[in-house]
Parts: sequence; structure tokens; C-alpha cells
Amino acid sequence: MSWRIRDVATLGVALALAARPAAAQQPTLATVLERAGAYVTEFRQLSGIVAEERYAQEITAFPKRGGCRPASTYQSTLNCRGQLVIPIRADLRSDLLLVKPIGANEWVQFRDVFEADGKPVRDRADRLTRLFLNESRSARIQVGRILEESARFNIGEITRNVNVPVFALQFLLPANQGRFRFSRTKHHVPDTFTRDDAPTGAFRTSTEVWIVEYRETQTGTMIRTSERKDLPSRGRFWIEPTTGRVLMSELIVRNRTVAATIDVSYQSEPLVGLLVPIEMRERYASPTGERIKADATYGQFRQFQVNVDETFTPIIRK
Repeated sequence: MSWRIRDVATLGVALALAARPAAAQQPTLATVLERAGAYVTEFRQLSGIVAEERYAQEITAFPKRGGCRPASTYQSTLNCRGQLVIPIRADLRSDLLLVKPIGANEWVQFRDVFEADGKPVRDRADRLTRLFLNESRSARIQVGRILEESARFNIGEITRNVNVPVFALQFLLPANQGRFRFSRTKHHVPDTFTRDDAPTGAFRTSTEVWIVEYRETQTGTMIRTSERKDLPSRGRFWIEPTTGRVLMSELIVRNRTVAATIDVSYQSEPLVGLLVPIEMRERYASPTGERIKADATYGQFRQFQVNVDETFTPIIRK
């Protein structure tokens, strides 16, 4: 099944340094990655948690071609020539669930949209029944429908279904780390912020972090195009070196037809005992001139449980 689509501690005087025990020395990158892998493995606890997502998507530039302008809201469906339109903006409210397929090593994160542009999504109960309670549907078809449903309200011509907050964390799982090359970096500004747009709020860290850069090097990449061609991932993780906790994540994929960046910030949640996503920023661009920006916030974490069965391969495409 397919998805579409360096900080240095301050040093004291030499005498104080000499008196420090060996345990106070900085860990190696391998140790920090081992800790991060163990931490991310514990995210299976989120499979029983649901969060409310407020999600705004907006097309900020349109493909360079003639024709009628897109409609202004998601609810409008036809343009002046009677053709299906691409909405300019969509404001969504959803429940976001982390579903761990039985027998799989990855997660499926399900976006259950219950309100679009201030209007209720009326078929919600029926959709949930069809997705999770229809025993006659094969597991593969069931997961496929979950992925389609999660991307159902995406706007624009850039097709994607990696736009869920914890997706990039699976790169840190011990079983997946060998697919990537990791290194420390001093570049601390997330790519969804410009040079003149310094990170604020959720995307500022007040604790010691290591900024760890990653780049996928193995073939058979974790994200594919719709033609199932490799689309290597790269980006950064902001990691507490002593605990392995991930404070921020960044996912970047680029080829000749699409450029995508997804930044996510995490904070603590007492209900879970782990850091949970609280904000996500996305930026997409295509060679035709289309530009899409999206921002999401998360809250009202509560208990829930859903089980599905099947594996999947993420993809993203233009």
C-alpha cells in the first residue's frame, strides 16, 4: 500500500573541567541516535491517543497556465467553465489518531476530518464504520482507504499523504537508522522559516539540543512517487542528547516535479508521558508555479483505540 505524495555546551575554567567526572563528557553521535531510537520506539503508546487538529491549507501561488481562478473555499466545486476547481484555502478540524497496523513496523496516522470550512462533514459516522468496522473488507483495502481518507481534504495539485506530524520520527527507529547518514549541524532554523522570519513560539527550544542532520542513502526509499520511483528523504531532528527526546523534526523531499518541507514541534503531554506534536508547518512547490502552505496545531489529547492490519509504503508526487 502506498503513501503519496550543533550546539556546544559552555565551558568553565580549566580547573573546573579537570574536576568533572568522565560521565559528564558529551556523548557520541551514535549514543544519541541509540537513545533517540529507544525513545521513538516508545511512541507505540500514542496508538491509544487521539488529538484534535486545527489545520489550515492555502494555495499562495497558482500554476502558470490559463483558465478560471480557483474557488475561494473547499466547499465550492465548479469554476466558471463548469470544471472541477482547486480551492484556494481549506480550514479543517479533525481528530488525529496514530494507528499501529498489526504485524507492521510503522504507524498509520489517520486524519478524521469532522469539519471543513466551518461546516460539518456529514458522512463522518458512516465513514468510520466503513473504515474500521467492516469486517468483509480486506486489511489491504482497509488501510488504503484510511490513507485516502487522511488526504481527502488536501488542496492543490500536489498530491501528498505524508502530511501527518509524526511521520518523520519513524526514520529514527533502530530498524530504519541504517537507511540514513546522520551528522551534527549548527544550522538551527527550520526550513519553513525564512532568514528574516526567525522561529517563534513552538519552534524555539530553551534546552540543550543536538541538531542532527539526516539523508536517506539506500535505494527502495521510504517515500516513493506515484510511479513507485525512489524519493529520498532528508532533514533534521532536534534531539536532547541525554534523553533522546525529539523536540522538533524536519522532513524534506525534492525532485524535478515537487519540493516539500514539513516541520513539526513537540511538547510534553501528561496524559501520554511523551512529547507530542503541538504544531506542524508545511511548504510545497512545483515547477509549474504552484505554491501551498499549511499550518496545523494540536490539542485536547484523549484516549482512543483502533486496530488495523497491513503494511504500507509512503509516496508523494506532483
